[in-house]
Order: sequence, then structure tokens, then C-alpha cells
Amino acid sequence: MFTGIVEAMGTLEKRIERGSNIDFWFSSPFTHELKIDQSLAHNGVCLTVVEIDGMKYRVTAIEETLTKTNLGSLVIGQKVNLERCLAANARFDGHIVQGHVDTTAVCTKILTYEGSWEYFFEYTAAKEHVTVSKGSICVNGTSLTVVHSGVNDFSVAIIPYTYEHTVFHQLKVGDWVNLEFDIVGKYVQKMLASN
Repeated sequence: MFTGIVEAMGTLEKRIERGSNIDFWFSSPFTHELKIDQSLAHNGVCLTVVEIDGMKYRVTAIEETLTKTNLGSLVIGQKVNLERCLAANARFDGHIVQGHVDTTAVCTKILTYEGSWEYFFEYTAAKEHVTVSKGSICVNGTSLTVVHSGVNDFSVAIIPYTYEHTVFHQLKVGDWVNLEFDIVGKYVQKMLASN
């Protein structure tokens, strides 16, 4: 389980296609603390560390993951948001994030204000994908508060710290992001649909 509080950014160093899978080699500021078989969220996608070599580590994304996320489009040198799984004795600063991406969305607009940014995203409408104004959403592994909520679109406000310390500073209009909708909202939606 994760919280959507990004610890650091990792850099894609190498990618190797193996059948329908892709092995990704990343470098990160905390590679020396990682262990084999550890869960680590990459842009909100929970992947298992399978090899460590110096300051680089390898994770494998299977076809199911590549189909439902933006990981397949990563290029060498690109940054990703990283978060290790929640420690049992840690503060719960974000919201409940599973590392299981629901869908992807495209960035449709970015507004720059005096000291903040508002990012707008659009995704394919599905009844289980629900946002609410002032509710939680996980975008590329970052726990955020929804500003505007539509049927298949929403916006989030980004403060300077988040802009600088996550991949939001490299996002452009037309880029695809990973979305994980709030787990509580998903359960409520499923219960209502079954009645």
C-alpha cells in the first residue's frame, strides 16, 4: 500500500523488451536502500524490484501493466515519480493508494497562476471512474485534491513544491498520465451499482 506522497524521482537508464514484457532499469537517490522483491511505485504503478546493480535497479512490466499504464511510452532519461510502500509505523500523509492504475488520461490544458498551476485531464468515461470536487485522485503516483470534477475530466492544483519535486514540471499538454481513483469512492460506486 502507498500514500501518493512521492519520495523522489527516478531516471530511466535502460529498457529491454522481452517478448510482451519490458525490463526497465532505473537509477534513484535511494537505490542503495532497496531490496530484491520490494514493492516500489513508478508513476503510481506498483512494480517489484528484481535486480540491483550499483545505483541502478531493474523492474519488469508485463503486457497487462503496459496496456493499462503509460510505462510503455517511457524513454531513456525520462523521470518517474517513486514511492516505496508505506511502513506500518509511518504517518499517513496522502490517501490510500494501491499502486493499481485504473486507466490513463491525457493532459488537455495547463493554466499558470501567480505561484501555482492547474492541470486539466480527460479520460474515457466509465461508471467506476468517479471524481468529486475536493476528493482525492492519484495522478502518476501523486496524491492530489480534485478542483474541478466532470463526467470524464477533472483538474488539480499544483503548488511549487509538488511542481519541482515530481514529474509535473515535465508534463505537457498531450502527455498521458496514470490514474488511480480513490478506493473508497470505487467501493461506494460498486455498492450503489449492485442495488
